Amino acid sequence: MSAIAGIYHLNDEPINLEHGNRMMKELEKYPADDIQTWHSDKVFLGCHAQWITPESVGEKLPYYDHLRKLAITADAIIDNRDELFERLQVDKRKRKDITDSELILLSYHKWGEESPKYLVGDFAFMIWDERKRKLFGARDFSGVRTLYFLRNRQKFAFCTVIHPLCSLPFIEKVMNEQWLAQFLAISGPVGEVDTSLTPYKEIEQLPPSHCITIVGDKINIKRYCKLTLSEPLKLKSNGEYIEAFQEVFQKAVKSCLRTYLGVGSQLSGGLDSGSVVSFAKKILGREKLIHTFSYIPAKDFIDYTHKYLMPDERPLIQSTVNYVGGIKDHYLDFEGKNSYSDIDDFIDILEMPYKFFHNSFWRKGMYEKAQEEGIGVLLIGGRGNLSISWGPALEYYASLLKKMKWIRLIHELNQYSKKTGGPRLRRLPELTRIAFPIIDRVFPEETINTEPQIINKVFALRTNVYKILKDYGIDQTGWFSTKNVYEQRVRHFGDVFHWNSTNTLSAKLSLRYAVQERDPTNDLRVVRFCLSVPEEQFVQNGLDRALVRNSTENYLPDNVRLNQSIRGVQGADWVHRMVPYWDNFKDELRQLSTDNRIIEYLNSEVIKTAILKVEEGARPEFATDYNYRISMHSLILYRYLNQFA
Repeated sequence: MSAIAGIYHLNDEPINLEHGNRMMKELEKYPADDIQTWHSDKVFLGCHAQWITPESVGEKLPYYDHLRKLAITADAIIDNRDELFERLQVDKRKRKDITDSELILLSYHKWGEESPKYLVGDFAFMIWDERKRKLFGARDFSGVRTLYFLRNRQKFAFCTVIHPLCSLPFIEKVMNEQWLAQFLAISGPVGEVDTSLTPYKEIEQLPPSHCITIVGDKINIKRYCKLTLSEPLKLKSNGEYIEAFQEVFQKAVKSCLRTYLGVGSQLSGGLDSGSVVSFAKKILGREKLIHTFSYIPAKDFIDYTHKYLMPDERPLIQSTVNYVGGIKDHYLDFEGKNSYSDIDDFIDILEMPYKFFHNSFWRKGMYEKAQEEGIGVLLIGGRGNLSISWGPALEYYASLLKKMKWIRLIHELNQYSKKTGGPRLRRLPELTRIAFPIIDRVFPEETINTEPQIINKVFALRTNVYKILKDYGIDQTGWFSTKNVYEQRVRHFGDVFHWNSTNTLSAKLSLRYAVQERDPTNDLRVVRFCLSVPEEQFVQNGLDRALVRNSTENYLPDNVRLNQSIRGVQGADWVHRMVPYWDNFKDELRQLSTDNRIIEYLNSEVIKTAILKVEEGARPEFATDYNYRISMHSLILYRYLNQFA
């Protein structure tokens, strides 16, 4: 992960190099293998480089191609190098030495503004086309790399992170209330639906799957990639689907292993991370050890969770480690670490408030440990639920019920009950409600307490936030208005905002620790393949997530591969860890509740009710209670607004 920066003047005024150097100075807080700048009369480009891949070692960035009159600064790992070499007809003798940034430049030279469509990988880049007097850039399809910018009538400046832009003298640092309203009104981990917004009114973000073109004083932003359900892939047998999946997934994993440093992976007891590790190890063979990093609860944590949940996944993780072999496994309980004590540091890393406090301290801790172990690439399986391990059984069975495919349905329910336990027809009432949503409207089940909205109603009305969310399929509860998981999946890949918050976290942690997070389950080729696979391949013979289960035979132990009865739950001990800090937590919440600066944005009655719950004392078994969650979200925002001021 590198950090890039630059300035372009929209008029004929020459570049003030002091402004560019000031931005580069702000980047010195991050590790770097090399720091370089390039400039012309109207353009300044900089790169704070971290070398991860073999090709990046010694790479000169920014890079100026004298023949083509093109300059580039890039934060990129391109995964389809071989394909691009063939398309661009690159001499085979030169391919090994060509860097990813040069490959992007060659792609731009051939395809111009269409070039991002041909790139697979994680990237953010800006190119100065000297002949056309044009600045052009793009961000990868899911936003694994960040790219922020500010613009006024005379100047355009960009950077991988926000704070260097705030150092420029021509920015006014004003809170973006539209961003804040969306952050507060959305109940899930998503930060905002409009991914061009940031917490600063004058700083924008290039959305995932978008490119930007600047010619003169004209700035154009357009989307270059949109993922949709394609024509179903038609193969002859289950075996052919398995072979096809293994081929595309192996290619993705192999692409993610390009590093001259150590290879690490986050590993839980589940399918996604286990699949990534097992495929990676088969590719690496005996030559290279994989370090795995697994979160485990605090030593004195007393498990309060349901018998089907597993906060400590060590038994399943160790099964995977022993079966795969060639793994150095690390089990990290992060003694003394907790969600409360890490708030300020996490805000500093993210440069904004956040909602994923349950795993904040251990996500950061894994990067710290990976850095200690000399890891260059940290593999994850974060996008697996919607790609490689898609396959919701009950929803699929509901679709069979709706289509009146009785024989198939009875067969599936019989197999499903054998694998998960219980009578085969006990699911029919639930399936009927899923298949025919009108039943819930006519005969609603017992009312479930919904989480109250944290946003101040006057603030919500002033920013018109609910109208904006409605256009993205989110209702006033802050969740998707449709409960249909198939529709939700289509929207997930069709919209770009779902990816943005989690990938922003990954990008900034990667930069902070010079450890590049890579996710083969989020590879564009894998996602496209999975979107083309027929639904009956994902749920089959009583197996949910059937494609990945069938495809990992001889890759994973059966107690992991075929597990449908126990689910890992990480972060169940977050309240337990905060017990020594609970009084401080309460005091700060009391202070928050009387501060008009934040009550302008928050629903004071909801906050007071939540604080009353916190006042009763720390109850680890209430870790999922929305009052606790509201309190933490409010406090994180309060800390951020104090820093912002």
